[in-house]
Amino acid sequence: MTERVKPAISEQQAALLRQVPSIDELLLRPRVAALARGVDRRYLIEIVRELLGDIRRGLASGDPSAAAILEPSALAEKLEAQVERLFEPSLQQVINASGVILHTNLGRAPLSELVIEEFRRSAVHYSNLEYDLAKGGRGKRDAHTSRLLQRLTRAEAAIVVNNCAAGLLVTLAALARGGEVIVSRGELIEIGDGFRIPEIMEQSGAILREVGTTNRTRIADYENAINEKTRILLRVHPSNFQVTGFTEKPEDSELIRLGQHASLPVVEDLGSGCVVDLSSSGITEPTARDSLEAGFSLVLFSGDKLLGGPQAGIIAGQKDLVAKVRRHPLFRALRVDKLTIAALEVTLRAYVQASWKEIPTQQMIRATVEEIGQRAQEFVHGLNAALESADVKIEIVDGDSLVGGGSTPAQSLPTRLIRVASSCHSAAELEEQLRKGIAGTPVIARIEDDFLLIDLRTVFLEQEVSLAKELIRALR
Repeated sequence: MTERVKPAISEQQAALLRQVPSIDELLLRPRVAALARGVDRRYLIEIVRELLGDIRRGLASGDPSAAAILEPSALAEKLEAQVERLFEPSLQQVINASGVILHTNLGRAPLSELVIEEFRRSAVHYSNLEYDLAKGGRGKRDAHTSRLLQRLTRAEAAIVVNNCAAGLLVTLAALARGGEVIVSRGELIEIGDGFRIPEIMEQSGAILREVGTTNRTRIADYENAINEKTRILLRVHPSNFQVTGFTEKPEDSELIRLGQHASLPVVEDLGSGCVVDLSSSGITEPTARDSLEAGFSLVLFSGDKLLGGPQAGIIAGQKDLVAKVRRHPLFRALRVDKLTIAALEVTLRAYVQASWKEIPTQQMIRATVEEIGQRAQEFVHGLNAALESADVKIEIVDGDSLVGGGSTPAQSLPTRLIRVASSCHSAAELEEQLRKGIAGTPVIARIEDDFLLIDLRTVFLEQEVSLAKELIRALR
């Protein structure tokens, strides 16, 4: 094996390396010593060591910028910047002007101010999370959400885990481990970040039994696949995918009758988590209540999609099956914390009260074209007044908003878009400037046909001033 030889360094590089201060020497300099008042000394030493190591490597490689940092004020400024970056929040507020309501990359459903009040009330003090105040003994955290979930869905029982994929995992592990789960090939989908339904099923210990084809599955395919190892008939609702053209699948009623005849639970992964009829807003999605009343044994759905609450996976349905899932060891590993429970309870209570203003997702979905158009006109009027001398064209045009978040893939909501074009900047340049938040708050917008598009459906009223500042800054 050939021995690696270190490259020789010049006398100038060697001289510069000798100028690199030691950690102790640097820590004694006044500006660096001042940093120790705001950060634990152990972490400051680590940052200093890393910076000095970077400088030495740069000097050894001949990087001219490394020599510039050796100047005392430059070294102090570099350290101050690194310490400041350590304390900068990584999670930032952004303005979602894309018109995608449940934007997965932007945190999906925004929560109401009431949730923040509930966090303050429940999080900074002790609570009865798992304490039965009436009995004076241990209780169950499910109690805080199950009553409202049962009321909304008409389920016999309901429990909550940390997301819908977790709900499917623990359900299959509890009810079908070592046995077969029959599912149509057309429903073996991939969800966010490359996770696939078959892989989740495999982790549960259940055996996947595929039936039918990608585009056509009949009830006879399920019936012929049932054997002594079958534990569940699974239906995955197409809330985040669509198969069109020459397609066929059994009606829900057919699948449910087959499950009842074979004494097998029929589980539906609803995914998007609709609990109220949204057809008046142009969205056609089955509700969890519809599915349970139709006869599904269990339904699984997300908390942070159409429900408009926190990230959670809800398992609702027959009491004996829910109890069996709850007893499985995975349930404890996947259960939610008190903040999720608090946020979910506030959201569910708003549904029972039909307080749509307390559920931002519902507000956005229910906003009419006329309402958005009026907001757009007022916004553009103010924008034009501030951009009198700029060579910019701003107009209001018809367009579509998307629900997003793996929900209703083929359905959109009509909206009014603010379309922006500049003779000085391309749409891509404008989008980048907005995304970087030069004036303070990052803005996520859309580009179509080299136009920058702003959809106020997903912009909160209190964010309009910040949005205007960012647009003015980018367009000047």
